[in-house]
Amino acid sequence: MTAVITDRAADTRRGLMLAVLLLGQFMALLDTSIVNVAMPAIGAGYHASGAWLQLVVGGYLVAYAMTLITGARLGDLYGRRRMFLTGAILFTLASLACGLAPAILPLVLFRFVQGVAAAIMVPQIMSLIQAHFSGPARAKALSAYGVTLSAGQVAGLIAGGLLVGANLLGSGWRPVFLVNVPVGICLAILVPRVMPADRPSCARRLDLVGLALSTCAVLLLVLPAVVGHEIGWPLWTFGCMAAGVVLAAVFVQYERRTVDPLLNLEVLRARGLPTGLATMAFTILALGGFLFAFTLHLQVELRESAMRAGLTWLPFAVTFGLVGFFWRSVPGRFHHLVVPVGLALCAIGYAGVGTFVWPAMVVAGAGMGLSASPLVTQALVNVPLPRAADASGILTTAMQLSQVGGVTIFGTVYLSTHSFPVTHRAVALTAVAGIVAAGALARTARPTAVRLRGASS
Repeated sequence: MTAVITDRAADTRRGLMLAVLLLGQFMALLDTSIVNVAMPAIGAGYHASGAWLQLVVGGYLVAYAMTLITGARLGDLYGRRRMFLTGAILFTLASLACGLAPAILPLVLFRFVQGVAAAIMVPQIMSLIQAHFSGPARAKALSAYGVTLSAGQVAGLIAGGLLVGANLLGSGWRPVFLVNVPVGICLAILVPRVMPADRPSCARRLDLVGLALSTCAVLLLVLPAVVGHEIGWPLWTFGCMAAGVVLAAVFVQYERRTVDPLLNLEVLRARGLPTGLATMAFTILALGGFLFAFTLHLQVELRESAMRAGLTWLPFAVTFGLVGFFWRSVPGRFHHLVVPVGLALCAIGYAGVGTFVWPAMVVAGAGMGLSASPLVTQALVNVPLPRAADASGILTTAMQLSQVGGVTIFGTVYLSTHSFPVTHRAVALTAVAGIVAAGALARTARPTAVRLRGASS
């Protein structure tokens, strides 16, 4: 009897810890999209160009992506709970600074700080889940993590619309950042109480050369692409992007040869991870571009209010949540097919949103609900514990770089053509490319299906 009570207490403590971890993940993801609905208001308030608005959105994502792998290593060196708490506090302070920013340049800079703080906090989440959950419990935790990854972005659009539309105390768009402050305070209070301390490993060093190479590569690739259309695509923008590709190749070669790399590429040998990364990249690339371009289209071209634009995402969010929660009722022998089917629904929804908005949003939301959670689970469930931090770093980095790519590529297409039909068709084609990658994942995920089914019981 005592053993049963002890097991229940341990399960309750792990459940509370998972809730706190996912709250931190949700807060970080909320800020990848909550600002989308506020962009017209920010642009009007600061008289900012489209390139500045892309930097407000993309600057957070760039900083997030550049330092995610380093954030994972910091957790190894100084303790995952400590770094999660440090990132949460820094994120809260940066959110406060964003909400009080007096001009567009400080806002962009504070968004970079937000991104760095998120990169310190977020990698610890996956590592802590891998360390404290095993077997069916780990599969369930990864499933909840997968739902949170995409639900946070869509919830951000709805919350952003409501907050901007409410215009609390005449504050306009500023509450989209200030809303993080009470959440951050809750995290600072709860983390020491529900999360056990962990012993840091000092055996590994911080790879500063790898950090410098990866940071420069990302900046050279992303920033010229963001501002290129605004300044007429001079030759130096293409030269910078070419240099970024070269530096990325140098980074990979350096990481393979150095004794203690920033990113141990051996983790890519885990079954399901490489194809999972490719599928996730296409999925988030399409979603990121769709979030950015469609939200601008609603407010700029269709002249909808921020609140109405945010609520337009409600059918997407509802179907995403429902399907994401109940997808495990699909028989286990079909689990390897849910990701390709989900992405096919996404492609149909993205293609149809220009004609039938709400039905297309329902279809796209169902597709994301059917693909996001099992995609993360199938990609990570076979990663060995010693490689958990590396897997966390590479997965979250790929996701954020894909989101930056979506904002940059499809944002540039939309801002250059002001044609949403052209943009959403391009997004749909990207989702189709994801289906191809998902087909390969389906083949490697077949042995995993039994374990996923067992986790649902």
